Amino acid sequence: MRPFWIHSGLSLLDVDANGGLVVTDEFLRAYLSRAELAPIEDSCPKECALHARLVRAPRDAVDAHELAGLADPDSAENWRLFLRFRDRLLAAPSLQAAYYALFADAATTGRIDVPPLFADQLAQIIVHHLLADCEDGLLLRVAELWFREQRVSLEGGRVVLADSETVEDRIDQSSGSDLGRLLARGGVASAGAEVEVLDAGNAEQYFGRDEKHDHAIELTHGREAASRFAQLIALWVGHLIGVRVRVRTLASIEDARWSWHVGLDPQSTRLLDKLYAGNELAPDEHKRILLLMRLDFERIEEQDQAVAGKPVYMAIACDDEQQLRLKPQNLLFNLPIARQ
Repeated sequence: MRPFWIHSGLSLLDVDANGGLVVTDEFLRAYLSRAELAPIEDSCPKECALHARLVRAPRDAVDAHELAGLADPDSAENWRLFLRFRDRLLAAPSLQAAYYALFADAATTGRIDVPPLFADQLAQIIVHHLLADCEDGLLLRVAELWFREQRVSLEGGRVVLADSETVEDRIDQSSGSDLGRLLARGGVASAGAEVEVLDAGNAEQYFGRDEKHDHAIELTHGREAASRFAQLIALWVGHLIGVRVRVRTLASIEDARWSWHVGLDPQSTRLLDKLYAGNELAPDEHKRILLLMRLDFERIEEQDQAVAGKPVYMAIACDDEQQLRLKPQNLLFNLPIARQ
C-alpha cells in the first residue's frame, strides 16, 4: 500500500468497529497549530493562555466571555469559527456523522455555519478513509474533485479538468507568456507537460506528486476518468448512507419517463431542472454540461416507492468562468431514498 495525502489528517483519527472516524486530541491539536490560531508576537496574553490551555486539553470548554476578552477581533472570530467546528465534531459519534449533520442543518438554516474550507477538509478525510487501500492513481486524482475546485477546458469535444489553484499559480508564474494566456483561457489540455493529463496508462505518476495537484484529467464520457468518477459516487453513497447503487456515464438523457435527477453542483442542478421542465438549453448552457450519469438502486426497497425502479439522472457542469466546484453532499440529501 502506497501512502498518499499524508497531510489530510486521517492518520490522526481513530476508527471504530463500524468504520466511523473518531476524533482524537491529536487531531484537534493539528488545527491549533494552524496560522489562523497559533499565537504570534503581537498576540495578547489572554489569547496565548487560551491557546496553551487548549493544546493541553483540546476539548476544554471556552465561553463567549473568554473570547470577548481577546484584544484582536479578527483572532477572536477565528477562535469562534474553530470552536464551533470543534464542537460539531465532538457532538457527533463520527466524522462522517458530523459531515452529514453539517449539511442537514444547513438545509434548514440556508447555509453551513463553519468555513467551507473545514467542510472540504472533512470531505477529503472521508474520501481518504474510503480509498485508504487504493493503488489506482487515476481514481485518487478523480477523488480530488470532492474537495478541490477545478478549472475546465473544453476543446475538440474533450472535457479536461485541472486543479484551479495550480492553474492560477501557473498563470502567475507565466504571466504574459503563451502558457499563461493559454491557462487563463482554460486551455489546460494543450499545455503539454506543463499540466499533464493523467489517464490509466500513466496513473502511476500520481504517487509522489499527490499533494502537488499538478495533474489534469479528462472527464469526457467514455474515458477512464469518467468511469472512475461514477465508481466513486457509488462508493461515497454506500459509505455515507449505506445504500448500494450502480452508476454509469451517459452520452445523453433520452427518457420520456424521466422522474428524478440530481445535480452535483449549482450549475448542473439548474440545467437539469430546466431540461426536466421541458425547456430548451441555450448553446452555451449545453456546452457547460460536462458529464451526464445514470444511477440505479441495487435494492429496490431502498428507493422511494414513488419512483422505485426508475433511474436517477445526474450531471456536473461548469459555471461561466469555466470553474467546477462539486457538492458531494448533494448525493446524501437529494437521492430518492426510502424513508423509514
